[in-house]
Amino acid sequence: MIHPIRLYGDPVLRRRAAPVRAFDDALRRLADDMIETLHDAGGVGLAGPQIGRPLRIFVALELEEPDPDAPVGEDGERPEPKVLAEHVLVNPEIVSGSGRRVAPDGCLSVPGIWIENMVRHQRVEVRYQDLDGASHALEAEGHFAHVIQHEADHLDGVLYFDRLDADDRARFLDAYRAELAELQRRAKAHLKRVRSAEAAT
Repeated sequence: MIHPIRLYGDPVLRRRAAPVRAFDDALRRLADDMIETLHDAGGVGLAGPQIGRPLRIFVALELEEPDPDAPVGEDGERPEPKVLAEHVLVNPEIVSGSGRRVAPDGCLSVPGIWIENMVRHQRVEVRYQDLDGASHALEAEGHFAHVIQHEADHLDGVLYFDRLDADDRARFLDAYRAELAELQRRAKAHLKRVRSAEAAT
C-alpha cells in the first residue's frame, strides 16, 4: 500500500518517534508499505514519521556508488545507479561516525528543495533490530552512510536543513520562504482530510 508522504509543516515530522515494541505481522506490513511508498516516490530512504507513523523504523536503499566516468546518455544524464539492497532498520542507533562527506541532500517531505553541500560523516556504524527483533550491526560508508544519517535524523524530529549552521540555515529559510509556506499549507490541508476521515469512522 502506498501512503501519502507527510510534508514540511506536519507536526509528526518534528516529534521524536517511539521505539518499536511489537515485532509482528503489522510491523512487516508497515515495512512493506514503506518500501512500496519509497519506490513510488523515487526516493532512497523513508522513515516512519514521513508516512504519519511516529515509530523508530526506516527503510533505505543501498545503491552502487556512482561512477564519475560513466558515459552521459542522450538526455544528458548518467544512468541511474543500481540498487544493491533494500534495508529495513528498526530501532536504529548510530554508534559511531567518522570521516567527512560533502554531498547534495534533499527530502521527500520537502520536495524539490536541495542543499548542494551538506556535510555528514563518510562512515557510520549503526546498531538496529530486524523485523523479527534480532539485533544487528551494520557499517556503511559514502552515499549509503549519508542516507542512514538522514533517515536516523527523521526519527528524532530533525530535518536535513536543521544540520546547517545558524547563518546558512537562516539563508536557506529565507531563500525558500515561499516554497516552505506552500508545503505548510499542503500539510495542513492533508491533516484536515485525515482528521475528517478519522472522525467519520
